[in-house]
Amino acid sequence: MHRVDSQSPLRCAVSHIVWVVQTTLPGEWIEAVVGAWSTDLVEKGLAACVQRDRITSVYSWEETTQSSEEWRLEIKTNADSKDLLIETILSNHPYSTPQIVAWEASSTPGYSDWVQG
Repeated sequence: MHRVDSQSPLRCAVSHIVWVVQTTLPGEWIEAVVGAWSTDLVEKGLAACVQRDRITSVYSWEETTQSSEEWRLEIKTNADSKDLLIETILSNHPYSTPQIVAWEASSTPGYSDWVQG
């Protein structure tokens, strides 16, 4: 059995923190619109990186189970920008109840420094 030493260089290398904020956008939006939405967040300095992909969401809404195509955006940001990023998403989002979830993630020092700006 292979054991990983808790003091290994890899474990020590991922001790820096970045924030990940995730939201979804309507699946009927074309990629250019989603791209512009994502680019705007980066250009405003609210995000270091936005990754986007198409997903299928299954959810309960208005007492029925529904399924729809959506765009998932995974946004990397720093602690100082997180709250304003979330406010910006809320104020510009087309859904009345958008999915916005956020969590801290461990990162390598180099990536974390880049996200911090």
